[in-house]
Amino acid sequence: MSRCRLALPVAIVLTIAACGSSTADTTTTNGPALQGELLVSAAASLTDAFGEMETAFETANPGVDVVLNLGSSSSLREQILEGAPADVFASANTSNMDQVIEGNAATDSDIFTTNLLQIAVPEGNEAGVTGLDDFANEDLLIGLCAEDVPCGDFARQALENAGVTPSIDTNEPDVRALLTKIEAGELDAGIVYVTDVLSTGGAVEGIDIPTEDNVVASYPIAALTAASNPDAAAAFVAFVLSDEGQAILQDFGFTAP
Repeated sequence: MSRCRLALPVAIVLTIAACGSSTADTTTTNGPALQGELLVSAAASLTDAFGEMETAFETANPGVDVVLNLGSSSSLREQILEGAPADVFASANTSNMDQVIEGNAATDSDIFTTNLLQIAVPEGNEAGVTGLDDFANEDLLIGLCAEDVPCGDFARQALENAGVTPSIDTNEPDVRALLTKIEAGELDAGIVYVTDVLSTGGAVEGIDIPTEDNVVASYPIAALTAASNPDAAAAFVAFVLSDEGQAILQDFGFTAP
């Protein structure tokens, strides 16, 4: 059974088919079938794509139960470094992964996808937001992800690139929390990822940020050294990097690294 947890404070694949035997022997010509729970701590912006990744991986490996722990990359990093159980970490930026590696919780990582920022406004854009300059307007309700959260750091970089000092009304713990407030009309504008705007199916409208101001988010993934299911962890990472995994990410608006 698949489950999904939300963090507080989200081929060359090893696809192993079970033998057509009714016995308890799970050995295949490719080696023992993967089994057990696999805990994947992933950035909140990967919620939808990794939900699909979970389904595809479990279909290929029916003995594995993927459990997604979704949240801001910084909070997931802290959980991992404090010893919370996790088999795989997928971050929305490289700095959080670097700290996990420096803390000996992983030995290396691979960049598996990239993303871009986009201004998000409620459907209809009643406030008439047109670009980053509007984030300095004190009459508007403006939200960003909190500092130290990747989407918050990237948004502040983009605003700095544009020479804008934002008038911020709320700092949200992760990108999906920010997106929810924009979709509900509680904010006039915020800065999220392109993929997050796409995920709302039109309930939130996106306004492009000029290329010279935008920031490319690179996403690394790693199997963790303390993984309780290291074989499944390695297989999941391989799946994400595979052609099938990359196709899933592109379906959700992510781009190749």
